[in-house]
Amino acid sequence: MTIRTGTSSWTDPTLIACGRFYPPGVVTPAARLRHYASQFDLVEVDSSYYRLPDADIAWRWTQRTPSAFRFHIKAFRAFTGHPTPLAALPSDIAQALSSHPASHQAHRHPATPDGAQIAAADIPTELRDELWRRYLEAVEPLRQSGQLTAIHFQFSPRVQNDRAGRALVFETARRLDGERHAIEFRHRSWFDAPSREAATLAMLRETGAAHTIVDSPSGFDNTVPAVWATTRDDLCVVRLHGRNAAAWNRRGLTASSGRFVYEYSASELIDISARVERIAALVDDTHVLFNTNHEDQGMKNASAFERALADLARLRA
Repeated sequence: MTIRTGTSSWTDPTLIACGRFYPPGVVTPAARLRHYASQFDLVEVDSSYYRLPDADIAWRWTQRTPSAFRFHIKAFRAFTGHPTPLAALPSDIAQALSSHPASHQAHRHPATPDGAQIAAADIPTELRDELWRRYLEAVEPLRQSGQLTAIHFQFSPRVQNDRAGRALVFETARRLDGERHAIEFRHRSWFDAPSREAATLAMLRETGAAHTIVDSPSGFDNTVPAVWATTRDDLCVVRLHGRNAAAWNRRGLTASSGRFVYEYSASELIDISARVERIAALVDDTHVLFNTNHEDQGMKNASAFERALADLARLRA
């Protein structure tokens, strides 16, 4: 079995500003990624959620990292049930969308910096097809290099366990046509009863999606419990958001300076490492990603987890 560890960003502004992870002089995108890859063997690309990725940039990532380094890349927000700012779309698609007779009028939210947004369901089929084509074309360099582990779909809390939500899971698999992907649910309805949990895991197995084991605060509609189960033989994904319940749904905070501010304790990481070790025995590869992106907390948590895992291995020896 293989257990890889990494973080859900290597370019968060608070990480760069804190000055603790990157050595002096490591100031360019290329140098930062090279340094990150010297410390960890896995990373999640977060920027591809906000805008379509770029094939040239993806190719550069492959040149700046060892061949054994692996990427999870997040799916674009229009594919995960999130409203999408028109400004986040390629200009030609945004223009076509604004004049398309079949599309609804985009809703403007003056309080948000993104301005006009459009719901995923309001994007006409032909424009949605084109967005998918461009997305898959952009990640092709990672796939060709063998460094693309999975496309990660972090569904909106709006995606609930109903007919529309289940249809999106199947639609995602159809669009990917066998490409390995992981699904992370963010509404409690997917796992809030034993029967629902079993049905959700069965659906993921049927569609070929890797279930994402989530560590986050409990008791909110937009969180799910940590369900320690696998749905593929070749990949298990564990994604840790921290346990900052007090800030989880607090308004007025950025993600990296609010809900994801969390440093795991030694006892918490001992428990998590034991769980990871047990489930890793069931699959070929287990990938552990820390989404605690405030300053260098992700790197601290990931390094401390690796030490806890190594200590556990020594005890087993």
